[in-house]
Amino acid sequence: MRAAAARQVEAITGSIRVLIVEDNPYLRKLVRNLLVNIGVKQIDEVEEALAVVEAIRASDPDIVMLEWELPLIDGAELTRVIRTPGLLARPSLPIILFSRAAPQARVAQAKRLGVDAYLTMPISARALAERIVTILTRPRQAAAASAAASSTYIV
Repeated sequence: MRAAAARQVEAITGSIRVLIVEDNPYLRKLVRNLLVNIGVKQIDEVEEALAVVEAIRASDPDIVMLEWELPLIDGAELTRVIRTPGLLARPSLPIILFSRAAPQARVAQAKRLGVDAYLTMPISARALAERIVTILTRPRQAAAASAAASSTYIV
């Protein structure tokens, strides 16, 4: 059973493209390494929120991993932009917000904005893989699921 689950995770993570949006090069590298460790092979990075729309258009990612605390435009506002009907080909593009903190008000706001998952740092590779698989195999149902660990929240 575990081997079958591992193969499912590997099949999903090995075939997707993820866009990381993080201004801190150290955290960007950390998230990239987590994605590589769970089998993601296609990873794009953006360090400026202002470049996200163009990066999404250019790379057509399957998931966007977005830091909440970005300069100029925060993760909440950037989520609003991504979710704007008519701006992008897929306004329902799965979004995983991540941050060092998860106050209830912020998690509730992320849920209202249509974020698929909210993860707090440090993020474990296992939790990230579980969230990605859930988001991609059960779209929008992931929002109704409960968190598997105290440092992660599905919104």
